[in-house]
Amino acid sequence: MTYSENNHQNRAAQSEQGIHTNFKENMTYGDYLQLDRILASQHRLSEHHDEMLFIIIHQVSELWMKLILHETQAAIGSIQGGDISTALKRLARVSKTQSQIIQAWDVLATMTPSEYLEFRDSLGQASGFQSYQYRMIEFAFGYKTSHVLKIYEKDEKLHEQLLEAYHAPSLYDAAIQQLAHHGFTINDDVLNRDYSIAYKEDDSVRQAWLEVYQNVDQYWDLYELAEKLVDIEDWLQQWRFRHMKTVERIIGFKIGTGGSSGVNYLKRVLDQRFFPELWDIRTHL
Repeated sequence: MTYSENNHQNRAAQSEQGIHTNFKENMTYGDYLQLDRILASQHRLSEHHDEMLFIIIHQVSELWMKLILHETQAAIGSIQGGDISTALKRLARVSKTQSQIIQAWDVLATMTPSEYLEFRDSLGQASGFQSYQYRMIEFAFGYKTSHVLKIYEKDEKLHEQLLEAYHAPSLYDAAIQQLAHHGFTINDDVLNRDYSIAYKEDDSVRQAWLEVYQNVDQYWDLYELAEKLVDIEDWLQQWRFRHMKTVERIIGFKIGTGGSSGVNYLKRVLDQRFFPELWDIRTHL
């Protein structure tokens, strides 16, 4: 080792002398993140190598969904409180998180049909169809379906949590309330509707959004909010599409483990719309 190399190493060592190494009484990175619990939660039910991929992809997706819910629910509160700028920040984070969850399908798609069949029977009737966080995201975005609630009756606490989300105003409901707050005329049956019923498009809402887009400078905050909502629905539909194509690639048109029609079901949900007027007005501008 040359003198300059040795001198460089000494300087590097001296500059890092403040690094903590004694954690007998202090919290570590692993402690803070509870990595012992997280990394011990991948329990394969078969001996097949690729089941580990299958478990981790779905666990990671559920963690991203937890963040999406965290930010969406906070954004709803911000909009209801008239703090649109904070809501925009939170919804921007939702969109970025959605981009991450979409890419998870690319990793899962490295699994071949033959590999999945080696452990598929081990799943029993467990299915992503039963993801309660995904249902809560749908509820938060305004798509309400009562029949799915029966799936969660096994867990009384969870069922109550879903019921609360089912009856709560959605992200779009909060946005429409802001249209009314800004002086737009919105039909009373929209403003005072039963939130447990899936939203149906309304001409007064369409006209309000159309005016926002025709007067961007006057209604900049509402315009920005509308575009964030479009981002979120766009990303959600891309997630659904990648889900559908990944399932088709791996199992074709087999019935899903949870009893759904599999790919056919996933194709149908692509037709669901969350913020319909925001898409309709693009034709009328």
